[in-house]
Amino acid sequence: MTEITRNYADMCGLIVHYLSAGQGDAVVLLHGVPQTSYEWRHIIPVLARHYSVIAPDLRGLGETSRPAGGFDKRTIAADVWSLVHTHLGHTRFFVAGHDWGGPVAFSLAAQHPDAVRRLAILDVVIPGDGGDFSQGGRRWHHALFQTLDLPEALFADRAELLLTWFFDTYGYIPNSVTEEDKREYLRTYSKPGALRSMFGFYRALAQDAADNLALLGGGKLKMPVLALGGDRSFGRGMEPLESLRRVAEDVRGGLIPDCGHWVAEEQPAFVADQLIRFFGEDPEP
Repeated sequence: MTEITRNYADMCGLIVHYLSAGQGDAVVLLHGVPQTSYEWRHIIPVLARHYSVIAPDLRGLGETSRPAGGFDKRTIAADVWSLVHTHLGHTRFFVAGHDWGGPVAFSLAAQHPDAVRRLAILDVVIPGDGGDFSQGGRRWHHALFQTLDLPEALFADRAELLLTWFFDTYGYIPNSVTEEDKREYLRTYSKPGALRSMFGFYRALAQDAADNLALLGGGKLKMPVLALGGDRSFGRGMEPLESLRRVAEDVRGGLIPDCGHWVAEEQPAFVADQLIRFFGEDPEP
């Protein structure tokens, strides 16, 4: 049985919690919201048979500390870089990001193209790519969460209602996020500052788009990219592939079958297999 260890690192005052398992070349897994590194619980044991897996809680979420700001994805990518490169000493590594972890992974790859060997983006598109991040309002919560103060007032003491609605609505396979899983996510999202931090991810959207356009000023990403989207419910379908083709040169991917938005929990075997196949194509030893 794969041993998954919990670790903490002090990144210039930001206390980052991360999971680690396995040995070999490094794979970094970046979670979405309203999730934490816990979303990778089915994926980590599979990848750890082949790789050294690192799954941090992003700034403000999970067991990582909750600063007042810095929720633009360029800054969060810098957090990840400090953890993986400066603290853990990995000079080159693979990266996969789901939901908001995808734009963080993209920013990390754009800022450190010589370090990120291959990039996987799961059921999300890239802000500033020229497409519609919020699907013409279908993802209505984007605008609500960007509104100053209102969502904090609406969901004070109602984190359970908010998280349960999203997990029950945005997935396709019932109970892929179990009641026990929801309690684990609620445990951290009920802590002071957690919802404020989550809303901060959305409030930085305009800055993310501007930062990404600046990062792309030198040209599209050149490392190989895998882009996958869930094919049902609130899965983004072919949008991730279309988005990444606008910002990267070498892109492949498509659909995750019978899957909504919670891809690592609804179809973990398929996702793990796709990541292993994709990362395994790298010619480096």
